[in-house]
Amino acid sequence: MHQTKKGNAWHFGLKAHIGVDAESGLVHTVTATAANVADIAQTHALLHGEEKVVFADAGYLGVEKREEIAAQCPEVEFQIAAKRGKIKAMAEGPLKEAKQGLEKCKAQVPARVEHPFHVIKNLFRHRKARYRGLAKNLAQLHALFGLANLVLAKRALLGGALA
Repeated sequence: MHQTKKGNAWHFGLKAHIGVDAESGLVHTVTATAANVADIAQTHALLHGEEKVVFADAGYLGVEKREEIAAQCPEVEFQIAAKRGKIKAMAEGPLKEAKQGLEKCKAQVPARVEHPFHVIKNLFRHRKARYRGLAKNLAQLHALFGLANLVLAKRALLGGALA
């Protein structure tokens, strides 16, 4: 585990990276890295090989150019959200409105990735790493995301009611 600076605050620990099925919202892949590792570096580990389209946020810009992605799944289409600053810098008008509509559509699919994190952080109250090494924390994350899948599947079966 390692430290990183976000804004003016220092953080020590790890990042959990997950792959989520767009239809069901269930987690299929979990990896963990030190806090100073970029999100894009774990993309190849999050893909299971049967994807046709992958949606991601702006942290994954340029992922289709990476060697491991080009070798592992060259036929996958990546829909990566644009950075907010790029959209804000556009001149007002119909082109900017069309681009904002497109980005809103692209953002709705990756938003499903946040639901398992909501279950773990808010329902299970897991907000800090408990162990010192990545291996033990990753084992705990596997258990937590497995249980989060059960909660999310129960919600889907009950028609969206709180579980």
